Amino acid sequence: QVQLVESGGGLVQPGGSLRLSCVASGNIFIMYSMGWYRQAPGKQRELVAIISSGGTTTYADSVKGRFTISRDNAKNTVHLQMNSLKPEDTAVYYCNAEGVVSLKKFSSWGQGTQVTVSS
Repeated sequence: QVQLVESGGGLVQPGGSLRLSCVASGNIFIMYSMGWYRQAPGKQRELVAIISSGGTTTYADSVKGRFTISRDNAKNTVHLQMNSLKPEDTAVYYCNAEGVVSLKKFSSWGQGTQVTVSS
């Protein structure tokens, strides 16, 4: 089906930056939205940012002005540029993609990448 591979997580000091990337592979006919979610220990998974096929973006209030989501439709790739990181941004970040493959709708998740913001 559709596989998502994330990269770019790691340890960063408060105020620092990280760039996450996610590449989708498979016989994708149409890619609708691509986005990033995160899950901190003891908390539910939450939306961070999402971008439509046309480039419309939505951000969680907690990351507005600090994070930027972008995508390369030709490469089925989505990026999340994270600036001014805070300790509360620490979480496992998951990539999500929705679209159509083999005439069927799909919603796929990546394996997650750890982001730790700490001094």
